[in-house]
Amino acid sequence: MTASCGAEPPHLRVNGQPHALDGVPRAATLLHFLRNDLGLNGPKYGCGLGQCGACTVHVDGVAARACVIPAHGVAGRSVTTLEGLGERGNWHPVQAAFEDAQAAQCGYCLNGMVMQAAALLARDPQASEARIRSELSGNLCRCGTHIEILDAVQRAAVRMRAETSP
Repeated sequence: MTASCGAEPPHLRVNGQPHALDGVPRAATLLHFLRNDLGLNGPKYGCGLGQCGACTVHVDGVAARACVIPAHGVAGRSVTTLEGLGERGNWHPVQAAFEDAQAAQCGYCLNGMVMQAAALLARDPQASEARIRSELSGNLCRCGTHIEILDAVQRAAVRMRAETSP
């Protein structure tokens, strides 16, 4: 389908809410749109190359690096940021486990670690320690809280399994 005069601008859903992409430059990244246009501060700008994981969001439930995805490239899709994963008093199990395990130091990598872990545990709530390590290996933490992060993800896996058990 081609755009015509008077056609509706492309939309996407962010944290369950529709947002039009009208006025968003074609070259703008999803990260730029989320932070600058929508004021969402969960995803962070780290490397700008999709290699550090600080900008991780979920696109249709799959972890993705928002710094390298064009905003217009996700038109018609659903994006979840850290803000949409859970909220104070109603945290997602991964967020709650990170808090319980005190798995944050500077907090810059936290968004990416939480979002990557949540995507993994949604797919594989039985994830082994080796699988968790492998999944998080592309998310950089400069503060060295890797042991606490691993503990938090394992705690979240236990919680999520308990929530789904009959």
